[in-house]
Amino acid sequence: MPRRTATMLASTLMLIALLCAGVFIPVPYSEMSPGPTVNTLGNHDGEPVLQISGRKTYPTSGNLNMTTVRVTSADYRMNLVEAVYGWLAHDSKVVPHETLYPDGKTEEQSTQENAEEFSQSQESAKVAALKELHVPVKTWVIVSAVVKGSPAQGKLHAGDVVKAVDGTAVKQPDDVAKLVTKHKPGQDVVFTVVPAKEQAAAEKQNKTATSTRKIKITTTTSDDKGKKRAIVGISAGTDHTFPFSIDIKLADVGGPSAGLMFSLGLYDKLTPGSLTGGKFVAGTGTIDDDGKVGPIGGIQMKTVGARDKGAQYFLTPADNCSAAAKDTPGGLTLIKVNTIDDALGALKDLRAGKTSDLPKCTAK
Repeated sequence: MPRRTATMLASTLMLIALLCAGVFIPVPYSEMSPGPTVNTLGNHDGEPVLQISGRKTYPTSGNLNMTTVRVTSADYRMNLVEAVYGWLAHDSKVVPHETLYPDGKTEEQSTQENAEEFSQSQESAKVAALKELHVPVKTWVIVSAVVKGSPAQGKLHAGDVVKAVDGTAVKQPDDVAKLVTKHKPGQDVVFTVVPAKEQAAAEKQNKTATSTRKIKITTTTSDDKGKKRAIVGISAGTDHTFPFSIDIKLADVGGPSAGLMFSLGLYDKLTPGSLTGGKFVAGTGTIDDDGKVGPIGGIQMKTVGARDKGAQYFLTPADNCSAAAKDTPGGLTLIKVNTIDDALGALKDLRAGKTSDLPKCTAK
């Protein structure tokens, strides 16, 4: 066999061997790609995404699309060939597995966490929209979760309204932790609460629950990586009562990143005219009760997904602007927003045709 032929054959066999090995060699990476995008003003699976009753709504037009990212599952093991393909592809991103699933988080744990974040984002979206409309919303601090085996188990329950800790009124969820950690581990702390069942009964009757109970709990020492401190084993959150019914119907979506678009969709349906002027606007961003917009993950995947569906403009959290602007899909304008007020102002300029006035994202 001629030397040149032998060399080519050996090289070919080596390449085949490397490719075969690449298929079987697992690598510690996961993949992100553009997910579905849904118009919050329209229907999904045959029913309106935003359902409002007990309050006048108005017809609208255009699109206010929320965007999503697909990720490989926690137990999926990517091989070397898939990783290389993902690195080279424009519409996907390969990231370390621990970025998506830190501390060995399972698929079930991740799904549960995303569902909880999605639920909270819906509540904050409702509050932010109604605050913009100057519609009063009742808000209170609640026990959002009780840690199994903690001192609070069996004494406090998810949904209990926390009125005070050691006689000091609480107004924000953070107040609870601050008051508990004033103690040393082993000391008692007294919670003044309205039990969840009594609170629910009062809400059904559109009344304010007035009966409270004082519950004494002995603190223990924290066992996380932070500074040692007194804890009782609960997490605090907020709950709200709205003056009319608002329901967000969107299954198989998790995480908090649709908050801004839900809030804008609600605002649009509750006010005359079209917020977008009939244009196709998409976007992303978390939102809190005060209307502040926060950053999200997978921004470049979301802009690609939005543009593929026909979006012309994309509302982008300010903290994501630089990354998004580095690789903006052609034909898509990135609009920088810090708050819901920023978003409403930009949409006003868009309706008026003042596109030069839009606060656009730039790459740093």
